[in-house]
Amino acid sequence: MKPWWLFKILKVLVIVAVATLAIGYIVMELWNALIPELFKGPSLTFWQAVGLLVLSHILLRGWGRWRYANGWRHDRWKKRFEEKLAGMTPEEQAKFKEEWKRRCGWYPGMEEERKEQTRA
Repeated sequence: MKPWWLFKILKVLVIVAVATLAIGYIVMELWNALIPELFKGPSLTFWQAVGLLVLSHILLRGWGRWRYANGWRHDRWKKRFEEKLAGMTPEEQAKFKEEWKRRCGWYPGMEEERKEQTRA
């Protein structure tokens, strides 16, 4: 490994450590300022605040590497939807879109159709 890579790795580690300290401190202070007084809940230590931050990240966003998998699944789902629509007649497509819109309030491709209508 070249020395400049070591510097970059060290720089990233320092940034992550400082960000963790800062955000953990902010979460701890906000929690301790609000929760005990409003809800009679417990106060948090710094490490409990960092743990709460990590837990909320895992529960709400998942692990970082799965973001790409979710995008891949979305693209695959969109492709399958378009293939299904391509196999339908225009009347079936309109009926399918209206049913989707009735149930969900929108349908895939609705935004693109609106943009095309505004251009025309």
